[in-house]
Amino acid sequence: MAGYRLSGPAKADIVKLLAWTERQFGEAARTRYAALITAALHDISSQPDRVGNILRPELGEGVRSWHLRLSRERARTVTGIVRRPRHFLIYRIEDGLVVIGRVLHDAMELVQHLDPEKSWE
Repeated sequence: MAGYRLSGPAKADIVKLLAWTERQFGEAARTRYAALITAALHDISSQPDRVGNILRPELGEGVRSWHLRLSRERARTVTGIVRRPRHFLIYRIEDGLVVIGRVLHDAMELVQHLDPEKSWE
């Protein structure tokens, strides 16, 4: 697998969560979380079926989740790492490309936030 694409909803999720992180915890924390998201995107785009991914048939055919905590060690910055990441990448493979449908908080009922049609656009 050689790449990924962020859907519109996934891009919006990332913008919102990084803005919230900066407001709550500061710029350094936002930078750490952005590095974590980048590492997670690299992890699943290079190996979408890597150990730790979860098939999510309740979210649609071929849909998987990847918890950001699984990429923590590969996301170190000069200010450290994210201690307790709380988000999932929700993704599936389309035409050999990993498509990120949403980036959702792990306390959410995921099925309520993933539109089988619009989340992948």
